[in-house]
Amino acid sequence: MYNPETVHKLQYSTRTNNYRIFKEYTALMDSTSQKLCTLRGLLDLKFADPPIPIDEVEPVETIMRRFATGAMSYGSISKEAHETLAIAMNRIGGRSNTGEGGEDPVRYIPDPNGDSRSSAIKQVASGRFGVTSQYLVSANELQIKMAQGAKPGEGGQLPGHKVDATIARVRHSTAGVGLISPPPHHDIYSIEDLAQLIYDLKNSNPRARISVKLVSEVGVGTVAAGVAKAHADVVLISGDSGGTGASPLTSLKHAGIPWELGLAEAHQVLVMNDLRSRIIVQTDGQLKTGRDVVVAAMLGGEEFGFATSALVVSGCIMMRVCHLNTCPVGVATQDPVLREKFTGKPEYVVNYFRMIAEEVRELMAKLGFRTINEMVGRLDKLDTRKAVEHWKAKKLDLTAMLYSPKVPSHVLKHHSIDQDHGLNLALDNKLIELSKDALEHSKRVEIHLPIRNVNRTVGTMLGSEVTRRFGGDGLPEDTIRIFFKGSAGQSFGAFLPNGITMTLEGDANDYFGKGLSGGRLIVFQPDTAEFKAEDNIIVGNVALYGATGGEAFIRGVAGERFAVRNSGATAVVEGVGDHGCEYMTRGRVIVLGRTGRNFAAGMSGGIAYVLNEEGDFTERCNLDMVELETFGDAKEEHLIHGLIEAHGRLTGSLRARQVSEDWSRYRDLMIKVMPVEYRRVLEASGAIEPLLTRKMSNKKYG
Repeated sequence: MYNPETVHKLQYSTRTNNYRIFKEYTALMDSTSQKLCTLRGLLDLKFADPPIPIDEVEPVETIMRRFATGAMSYGSISKEAHETLAIAMNRIGGRSNTGEGGEDPVRYIPDPNGDSRSSAIKQVASGRFGVTSQYLVSANELQIKMAQGAKPGEGGQLPGHKVDATIARVRHSTAGVGLISPPPHHDIYSIEDLAQLIYDLKNSNPRARISVKLVSEVGVGTVAAGVAKAHADVVLISGDSGGTGASPLTSLKHAGIPWELGLAEAHQVLVMNDLRSRIIVQTDGQLKTGRDVVVAAMLGGEEFGFATSALVVSGCIMMRVCHLNTCPVGVATQDPVLREKFTGKPEYVVNYFRMIAEEVRELMAKLGFRTINEMVGRLDKLDTRKAVEHWKAKKLDLTAMLYSPKVPSHVLKHHSIDQDHGLNLALDNKLIELSKDALEHSKRVEIHLPIRNVNRTVGTMLGSEVTRRFGGDGLPEDTIRIFFKGSAGQSFGAFLPNGITMTLEGDANDYFGKGLSGGRLIVFQPDTAEFKAEDNIIVGNVALYGATGGEAFIRGVAGERFAVRNSGATAVVEGVGDHGCEYMTRGRVIVLGRTGRNFAAGMSGGIAYVLNEEGDFTERCNLDMVELETFGDAKEEHLIHGLIEAHGRLTGSLRARQVSEDWSRYRDLMIKVMPVEYRRVLEASGAIEPLLTRKMSNKKYG
């Protein structure tokens, strides 16, 4: 629907703030839509007779707060384009979206003129790029990306030639090494897992809304109902149109269904189950005009996302070379020469959304609505008669899309009730109170508490308080030391920042150390245990998923998918299940025992060291992206030996003591797992990455 004429009119109107030319652009877009190119083009609006005065319609400023820009990562688009959208949306009270590529912390500091380059929506996708405690605390909204890649089933990827030094720093990876976004199999594998992640993120920033992005497809209503029951504050129904120019043709043309169908289904199912009042429904997918917004509201939407159109306003001319790093207008490139050609300004984007909101107001006056909330779900104002009279559309049946559920009068059809996330019951409330001296005066505190498996996401809300008060650097090491005894619930120590050490005498459930962000976690069996620690699982599946820093010492075996997408943490463990170190980009992992199958699949950075005592590790390692080596030099050997000794001191591990005391024998059994591309880039740059995040303590905790 974009062509040279519509691109020109959109760019000219927004750069000159010319509403007349903008109306010519929207007329062209709406007429193209009405040529039966889209489902919304089949729908006519039933105007009121008489209309209401436009002065009675809610103001432009209120409507613009419902607008958001789509999730486009820094890396897929340039720094200039990304920050232009953020500044513009912050000026109008809307929301820009980081995408899944993280965000440079320097953007959290307001500019001298008062502008903010911080994206209000921080996305948390399966790639977990740059998802630190500081990133989470700096958000107004945290968006879980269920829809991986451009569209469902597509794994996202950033080619190595687009990963420069800054992007690598933000994403906690290595410049020049390509980045793969794994499929969402790790902590959003089921609706229960999704509910846990929603809870984790709410703990990481209690002030932020939690949203879930779903792709419009058949059955999305059922999933949306589950999302509402899982206590998400917002659900986004993303249509099949759009995606970046780097997407395969199959992603652009043959995945998902139009947002009109998914939005209608989600709204209907939520209304039928009396869940609609608990959740905000947002939609996106090639929204371009005020009429698109009005139709979306009548189908059940309350907030509206724009991505392609916002980029066009910023200068995009739809060359579709995003993946080649050759964008001639500096929008989708990291080439410094091409980035100089970027001509977009926040003012242009502000003008665009202001004119969209004004067009929405004009249509609302004609329809007889004073507020967006009045318009939500008003299917009676949509008419299909004219469209289906066309000979090509005669067999279309839009009954299901325009169905209005019959529900009691007390069932509300738009958001009106805030979700109860149950944070008042969290153990962290007690931890925050007991850590008052540390939080207010940076004094050292020591806490001893029992723990049960109903205590989920322990330490995360405390960590968010540390980060909010002290920034990304957190507190000095061991400022807050907490000792637990018992069985910890899911997500023990999730997103734990610098300055907090949590020691657990017992065991932990799934997601132990998820997103570890500089803190230290230590776990070992109770003194009364009679089983061998090195032969038994002590932490569950998906431990250290997306960790960006810190240390974990685990006396015992971890479950499956250990250290997936680890991008900076150091860990010592005594055995792991299948798929260990998948998609790892940085950090160090030492395994003093057996691994499961498919170890190191998709591992593009960091280094793992595996004790191959039984001699069969090569059969369980995925060698597509890694090679197996021995220690590079005496310095590397010394550091790894030191880590193992530290593990023994901190956890009382007999396995670590055995290896340390007979190092001359065990050193030859250690296999170094080295990603090929990672080694190539390090050798080319002459860089030597430090093996330790900080000097190890000699003190045994607990």
